[in-house]
Amino acid sequence: MINKIPPLKQMLKQLQQVPYLASKNLYRVSSHFLDMDFQKLEQFCNVLIEAKQKLEKCSICCAWKEKKETCLFCADTKRDQGLVCVVETWQDLLAIEKTGGYKGVFHVLGGSICPLDGIGPEQLSIGVLVKRTQQDVKEIILALNQTPEGEATSAYIAQKLSSTVTVSCLAQGLPVGASLEYMDRLTVYKAISERRPF
Repeated sequence: MINKIPPLKQMLKQLQQVPYLASKNLYRVSSHFLDMDFQKLEQFCNVLIEAKQKLEKCSICCAWKEKKETCLFCADTKRDQGLVCVVETWQDLLAIEKTGGYKGVFHVLGGSICPLDGIGPEQLSIGVLVKRTQQDVKEIILALNQTPEGEATSAYIAQKLSSTVTVSCLAQGLPVGASLEYMDRLTVYKAISERRPF
């Protein structure tokens, strides 16, 4: 049926290329855009195009920055440039930044090692990170997701850097306010094995 409406078919085909957009939401998103006031839709498209034209990844930390400006994180003299928190995505960077408790700089890998998806160390910014540690970096904090891919990426980075710089990772275990009875075995095991003095 949709094949008989070429503009709609083309729109859905383009939306299918957006990662993380579940197929069941594809029709909702397309309906949202089609129901949008034309001026708002035009403004939305212009903002996307402008962002694409004016943003780039920082050559040092690989976070997004304006093309003609310095990176907000790398240029901040109040931050500890010797403390680098390594994250998978800029969304992870924002989650850590929102805590207000981290005063170092960041490094965005652009994902994690996943051979099944064709993502190896070469597709990530690990090479840039290794070069970066040859300067005044004292510690690397691995803040990658607790997934098999995140763990593999952390192990790879730690193996590459542990002889030149201190490598640490985020604490693992029970979230604040959690009940033991509802936690999975691995989470409880990590919490017990990585306990610290009170």
